[in-house]
Amino acid sequence: MKSYPFDVIYEDNHLLIVNKPAGMLVHDDETGDKTLMDYAKEYIKEKYGKPGEVFMGLVHRIDRPVSGLVVLARTSKGLERMNELFRERKVQKVYWAIVRKRPEKKKDKLTHWLLKDEKKNIVTAYDAPYKDAQKSELYYRVIGHLNGYTLLEIEPVSGRPHQIRVQLAKIGSPIRGDLKYGYPTPNKDKSINLHSRKLFFEHPVKKEKTLCIATLPKEPFWEEFLVLDDENIKPENLEFRYEG
Repeated sequence: MKSYPFDVIYEDNHLLIVNKPAGMLVHDDETGDKTLMDYAKEYIKEKYGKPGEVFMGLVHRIDRPVSGLVVLARTSKGLERMNELFRERKVQKVYWAIVRKRPEKKKDKLTHWLLKDEKKNIVTAYDAPYKDAQKSELYYRVIGHLNGYTLLEIEPVSGRPHQIRVQLAKIGSPIRGDLKYGYPTPNKDKSINLHSRKLFFEHPVKKEKTLCIATLPKEPFWEEFLVLDDENIKPENLEFRYEG
């Protein structure tokens, strides 16, 4: 079987959860570049010898320059039930982000109202309700500091476009490499240091607690921060810390 540009973290008859590399599109856009969905369909078709078109549903997405966990559905049943879990905020999402300017507080809840400019594909954060802006909330905590940078763990409550990026930028802590939201210099590979690290949910069909953890990108800067990860989480011990 040929190699694919993603790592499979979890796979069963209903779900395919993968670790996406930064720089890969999740779904089609105007560039026409090959997407994670394309590769996932090829992977299932080859592995199981599927004839004809392969069903693959997109449960959620992460931005192109972001790495980490993406949930895909192999059946319409899996897609419908996972969509419901995300909609009801019954999926705990944990991200890691690296910033240069550390936030003032070691942990906090951020609440902003986000308004997206579709033409420019940029989101603006407001401190109070504004026009059609959508309320957006996340929790963060400082994991540690290394070489002048700060590693944050983030749990978004809502799931707005560019939410983590723009909310961190709003408090003066843009993510490393994120030129769109105020970081002064790009990363060499055009990535940003935001990684979809963990997902925790009750499997919609098997009803089992399911924990997925995505290894960090194989890049020296990211790998340095592994020394700050002192957690040893097992699914049976992980509970939802923040309710939507």
